[in-house]
Amino acid sequence: MLNPARKLPQNWKSTLFLPKSSLPPRPLVRDFPKYLKRCTDDLYAWQRDARKSRKAFCLHDGPPYANGPLHIGHALNKILKDITCRFQLLEGRRVDFVPGWDCHGLPIELEALKKLKQNGAVGDDEQAHPTKIRQTARHLAQRTVETQMASFRKWGIMADWHNAWKTMDNGFEIGQLNVFKEMVQGNLIYRRFKPVYWSPSSRTALAEAELEYKVDHLSTAAYVKFPMRIALKEKLTTVSAVIWTTLPWTLPANRAIAVNPDLLYLILDSKTHGLLLVASSRREEVQKLCQEDLPILDQFDGSRLVGMRYSDLLWDPGSDLRPVLPGRFVSADSGSGLVHLAPGHGAEEYQLCLDHHISAYAPVDDEGRFTYAASPGDPNLLAGKSVLSEGNNAVLEHLRRKELLIHQHQHEHSYPYDWRSKLPVIIRATEQWFADVTKIRNLALESLSQVQFIPQNSQERLRSFVEARGEWCISRQRAWGLPIPALYNVESGEAIMTPDIVDHIIDVVRRRGTDAWWHDDESEPEWIPPALRTNDSRHQYRRGKDTMDVWFDSGTSWTVMANRDSAEKLPIADVYLEGSDQHRGWFQSSLLTSVALQTASGRGNFITAAPFKTLVTHGFTLDSTGRKMSKSLGNVVSPDQIMEGTLLRPLKNGAYDAMGPDALRLWVASCDFTSDIRLSEEALEAVNSALSKYRITFKFLLGVLSDLDPVTHVGPTEFMKFSVASRIALIQLREVCRRVHQHYTALEYSKAIIEINKYINTSLSGLYIEISKDVLYAASSAVRKETQLVLFLVLRCLQNMLGPSTPLLVEETWDHTPQNIKNHIEHPFKAPRSIFGMPEFQDAALEEQMPLLLSTGAAIKRAQEVARRNGNMGSSLECFVTVQVRDLDTDASRFAMEAFERHHRDLETLFVVSKVNLCVGPPPPMIPAAKWHQASRFQFRGEDITVWIYKPEKAKCVRCWKYAAPLEATLEEALCGRCEVVLDELQLNDPSLFEPAEPTIRVARAA
Repeated sequence: MLNPARKLPQNWKSTLFLPKSSLPPRPLVRDFPKYLKRCTDDLYAWQRDARKSRKAFCLHDGPPYANGPLHIGHALNKILKDITCRFQLLEGRRVDFVPGWDCHGLPIELEALKKLKQNGAVGDDEQAHPTKIRQTARHLAQRTVETQMASFRKWGIMADWHNAWKTMDNGFEIGQLNVFKEMVQGNLIYRRFKPVYWSPSSRTALAEAELEYKVDHLSTAAYVKFPMRIALKEKLTTVSAVIWTTLPWTLPANRAIAVNPDLLYLILDSKTHGLLLVASSRREEVQKLCQEDLPILDQFDGSRLVGMRYSDLLWDPGSDLRPVLPGRFVSADSGSGLVHLAPGHGAEEYQLCLDHHISAYAPVDDEGRFTYAASPGDPNLLAGKSVLSEGNNAVLEHLRRKELLIHQHQHEHSYPYDWRSKLPVIIRATEQWFADVTKIRNLALESLSQVQFIPQNSQERLRSFVEARGEWCISRQRAWGLPIPALYNVESGEAIMTPDIVDHIIDVVRRRGTDAWWHDDESEPEWIPPALRTNDSRHQYRRGKDTMDVWFDSGTSWTVMANRDSAEKLPIADVYLEGSDQHRGWFQSSLLTSVALQTASGRGNFITAAPFKTLVTHGFTLDSTGRKMSKSLGNVVSPDQIMEGTLLRPLKNGAYDAMGPDALRLWVASCDFTSDIRLSEEALEAVNSALSKYRITFKFLLGVLSDLDPVTHVGPTEFMKFSVASRIALIQLREVCRRVHQHYTALEYSKAIIEINKYINTSLSGLYIEISKDVLYAASSAVRKETQLVLFLVLRCLQNMLGPSTPLLVEETWDHTPQNIKNHIEHPFKAPRSIFGMPEFQDAALEEQMPLLLSTGAAIKRAQEVARRNGNMGSSLECFVTVQVRDLDTDASRFAMEAFERHHRDLETLFVVSKVNLCVGPPPPMIPAAKWHQASRFQFRGEDITVWIYKPEKAKCVRCWKYAAPLEATLEEALCGRCEVVLDELQLNDPSLFEPAEPTIRVARAA
């Protein structure tokens, strides 16, 4: 009954402590710029200054290419880097993350040429002057950098944007040239005429890292005869050595034939083709091609063939006899067992011929067309024809006319393509500059043993690329790039490069920039060191026109890093993080240039170090069916589409659910980046659902903490005084923080998000928030404070756990945090120590009992669901509970009953019911006597435990809705004892709530 001295409140709702939060239920697009600035630019500047003395965490940015708009792969990469940096910030470290851009290279140069032609500055058939190309390319690159930077910043990337570096900056180029100078000093740079990958479509040499391999490339392969004289039955006889080639266009460059000394060779008699020399293991295949039986006339070891000579007068009637050489690489399992050697068109052929003093020869021009030298006997036969098309056909036709073609067929195999133009390349001997990797390869491999690889198996991938690297072709025949600092004798064309020459050129570049290298007159003396300046025409020098490989550009980007292990050592980043394609690209070039400098500059007295401590590799983004995204397939997804929500169904009002940058970021964080990642509507729906859940949870937490003054420290002593529900909540919070911290530390971001989502949906929303509502809304201030302190810790932990992935949401929650709380705590991103280091709340006894208590709660919920389906109850408070243990004969049953009795006072709160009774043996009579009842059983350590729920024996409290009011009370005045006490307290503190008003029957209680 109501206290006679107390008047009825105006309404019961006014006496409840309902949540009050200004956090909007959905993100407001107009607020994104405000929160972006705070959690990116402002935060980076703050930590740079406030943590100046702290140990820095350096994530070195693998530079994106400044060509075209950003795509979803860029978002994956940059956001993963940002999550990594933000976690380190939470760990109390200062972060050094300076973005960079790769600005030189062919794609930008081609775009510049296209622009010049569109503007009429260059005719269709006219060669543009390098200065025009460079000016236009620089403008295009700069404009792209600005566009890309704006997109990166929209994604919430916290970085030092004001000091971003570009490979076309003068300061960067000086650093790169200094590395190059040290490598020249260490005899690691040389020039040589030898075969390299050459792109006819791009008209430049390529490095291995610039190739893509098409596994289903079709070549026209051929079996061809080379006549030679062999002593057969003591008589010199003309025999045709049979070779098989997938590149008939290389035959005019033939200089030798290779045989394997360890193989057995046969002379076969063909009615159609005469006497044929093939390996014994290939006889059956050759018979099939000739479509005739080929009897054996003689046989001998390959070693006997070595040193013999043959004639190749087909292309050059005046050529000398050519040798047969021993080649262990000749296989018994393919072709004919003999290999034609064109040292100007193959690496193995080049090396074998070089060992026997045979020069490389490649009668092919920059566009991949035969020169007149390809067929001196008939210069017009092949000249001007593309070796990859009509030139190849012309070679085959000429062989057919001369009756030297045995067979031709289509052969499918893996073949290198230019990764930019997507067209086939050739191998062609040209004069190029090389870095000698053989001298530093072992040191580079040794340095990798000190590196942590994520995933671990990526180490072998990088090692395999380094192990296969012999030399690095670093010169390119293009205008848009850093010039190779070499001088050439005007008369002889001979190249000269010394450390002094490079040092002199660096000094000029520092003052005048690299564009001057191109626009100065060819005879400009400023570029020539004084010691080489002379009036003698035999010793006049000009500047070279080659530029450096762009992988050398980006590969020396470690020079911009500020952190160093010591005064003597080179900069070392804590983390390099890029896609798996960078094992053959940036990872490798960074490693090689760093190790080369350490070796060349005499810093090898210590263990050579890689420029990274941890190397992280992520996969590629695919569509929902696992296909690579491309414009031609129409499956490209823009990061903006994810932020704007346009890939999902619109809301009921027709608008899209724009979750902003956090949607894009949470999708990235939720992906297992160690393999390729599929982007699907289901994944994005899950992301938006999770973000909505986070926001609802934060809104509730901020609302119920609006009147909390968090001055009380929750340590182990306070913890042990808390209710069982609060202690369980803190133990669960401790565990999720530990696991999430573990995953963040290991860069397992998707596992961290799984843990967070599981915690929010089960332990928090599904348990403690549901438990706490009754206390928070209806209990006295003193009782409420315990629950508020627990939820305050939950709030802080969630802000920390979600901060790296969804910084805008966390920034917004801080904006809406009650001032009474802000007065006592630091901003979640600026706390001196991470909340991950929260007190180790320990209660060994309770932790052992938790599985029992949680299983009991689950059994009660199962029984309640059945009762609801039967129409017996609605709210979980509409029942009493009896927990029945069959007997106390076992350790398990005694343990269970002791646990229930120990926490009996807290069980109705823990299980969110109106009352809990305990019994041993048969159920008490009140259960079968109740209007309805429902049982649910579970096993604990092999012991059956039964929970009974049944109709309450009390009236429903009109204020808190618990069935704890006297049955004789009227509907309007039915109050439980707890609410009576709270109302007395309220009337004392706020009498205005109890002014006379019209009688109130009942009101809906807030959910």
